Amino acid sequence: MTLEFMDKLEATVDALAIDDTVRAVVFTSEGDGNFSVGMNLKQMRDGIAAKGSIDGVFDQRWRVLEKIERMGKPSVVTLFGYCLGGGLELPLACHFRLAAEEGAQIGLPEMDLGTVPAWGGLARLPRCVGRDHALDMILRGKKVSGPEALRIGLVNEVWPKSELKHRAISLAEELASMPRLAVKSVLDAVIGYEAKSLQESLSDERSAVHANARTADAKEGMMAFIEKRKPVFNQAGTD
Repeated sequence: MTLEFMDKLEATVDALAIDDTVRAVVFTSEGDGNFSVGMNLKQMRDGIAAKGSIDGVFDQRWRVLEKIERMGKPSVVTLFGYCLGGGLELPLACHFRLAAEEGAQIGLPEMDLGTVPAWGGLARLPRCVGRDHALDMILRGKKVSGPEALRIGLVNEVWPKSELKHRAISLAEELASMPRLAVKSVLDAVIGYEAKSLQESLSDERSAVHANARTADAKEGMMAFIEKRKPVFNQAGTD
């Protein structure tokens, strides 16, 4: 993930966030070799010069991942081959993670370089898999397979590598068919719940209920239930 790539990724995420025709996003990589080995460390000196400081380099990466996490649209990511460092930290900011059944090596190996994860891995991985699994992976530089990632709760599903991208698109299409405002309301309420009290989360839920109570999609869902048919959400002119 070069400096140029991160600039393009941030611009793309910004555009996706405001594009009402986009209701779900898939993150994958070209080909079938690896998802990503993270940052191009050879560019660190150039990055510091371009961004003004090492904090400037990492600030952008934190900012982009938070934008993905909070853009109000569900994101699906594929993990196959090497998914290391930033190649895991980006997926940790996504809402659905799918891994290859074979060949995946998923981890945060920064300890092997004498340093620590720097793109939110220390914060997000424990929230995803729990403290014990996170410490096991980070302190030992441990790489886990797709099936192991599923066992510890790091990914939602495991698929044969040949089917992985197709499944990611299929899942994104399913999510995109859900009522847009309701999906955004759920994401806004659930993302970051760890930092909220129960009462704050319940208040967020009540706000979501009120925001969705009288929408066209809510009416469509109720009518479809009464008429015993599948609802058709996000119809043109019904928002």
